[in-house]
Amino acid sequence: MKAIKKLLMLVLFVPAMAIAATGVHLDKSPSDLNDRASLKRGAQFFVANCMACHSAAYMRYNRLMDIGMSEAEIKALLPEGSKLGSTMQAMMDSESAKAAFGAAPPDLSVTARARGNDWLYTYFRSFYVDTTRPSGVNNVLFPLVAMPNILGPLQGDQELHVEKHAGGHEVQTLKLVTPGSMSTKEFDATVSDLVNYLDFMGEPAKLVRYQLGYIVLGFLFLLLIVSYALKKEFWKDVH
Repeated sequence: MKAIKKLLMLVLFVPAMAIAATGVHLDKSPSDLNDRASLKRGAQFFVANCMACHSAAYMRYNRLMDIGMSEAEIKALLPEGSKLGSTMQAMMDSESAKAAFGAAPPDLSVTARARGNDWLYTYFRSFYVDTTRPSGVNNVLFPLVAMPNILGPLQGDQELHVEKHAGGHEVQTLKLVTPGSMSTKEFDATVSDLVNYLDFMGEPAKLVRYQLGYIVLGFLFLLLIVSYALKKEFWKDVH
């Protein structure tokens, strides 16, 4: 039993320790699953920019109806040969992607559940120029990342500045040196939309589950009132 407890503690705390070891502050993601307009923009951005390399093999296009997209809007996103019930497959096959990037890009179906929204929001905004890397960029949150910065044209180029303080403590900051096609505010909003959609994709039934939970709690509350009134009726003659 003690060995099992130790194993559980290790599983729970090692990821947190790994994040803490990077010394990188995670920015709070402003994404909101109740914002359907944001989810739609995120879905459109994901299909247009991410699916060239990444798949979402556990997500079907017709589930986009859950965020209020019409059948016509979804069909406008479909790659050639895909149907409403098709899963979101990458345009590039895994072997070609491996040859291009050194590793096959991961499936993004449950990335938000595995990493967390704050991690993703920080990651997408933390690329910086690094001429020593094959892709020409690196990432503060994910050092030596193989992924090229596909959002670079939108954000612009950032440089990494490292300040050393007493005791060998380092503070890393990113400075925008070449503006992109979007302002910082617009880019952050776009990343928020993308993270919002990735969160939805990780569990499309989450909002439905929440709604059912509220309905069940409401029913139990009404049942409590009825049960209390019935108890009062049964016991009024006893007292």
